[in-house]
Amino acid sequence: MEGLSERAYAAQSGLSRGAVQKARKNGRLVLFADGSINAAASDARRGAMTDPDQQMRSRGGDGAGIGGGTGSASGPGDSTSYLKARTALTVYQAQERQLAIQKKKGVLVDRARAEALVFRLARQERDTWVTWPTRVAALMAAQLAAEMEAATGSPMTLETAILQRVLETHVREQLDALADLRVSLG
Repeated sequence: MEGLSERAYAAQSGLSRGAVQKARKNGRLVLFADGSINAAASDARRGAMTDPDQQMRSRGGDGAGIGGGTGSASGPGDSTSYLKARTALTVYQAQERQLAIQKKKGVLVDRARAEALVFRLARQERDTWVTWPTRVAALMAAQLAAEMEAATGSPMTLETAILQRVLETHVREQLDALADLRVSLG
């Protein structure tokens, strides 16, 4: 006999005899002409064909050195990159769930919606200020004329259109200065 028997290979690889028989049936073992198992080639083939996570579970571990595992995964079944990728995926999924929970609680808001709301509010504020001089110019002109008349004792008139133009000029200057402000939500 050139290689190992199923029992000997099972003992060497740490698998049950049933697992070795199943691997043989599924073509994951390399056999010599006499039907015995080529251990080195079979380990390589099993490593290439078996899910690394499944290999770790079959050895009684759940990761490199975690939970009573073998302490290190090396050789043809080296799964450190797979475990890192799987860990990264798990972390990403947990973060995604956490964000969904925060969004449901109202802690987080949709960025596009927030930007649209800020833009709409700024536009409403600007429109209110642009129309303000037209609404208050006549009242201000009458009030200023009355106060100047009371202070000087002579009748006084203040042209509403002039006051409105002056107010509009100053309001537009202020709005232009405010337009330079940028809201950053990032």
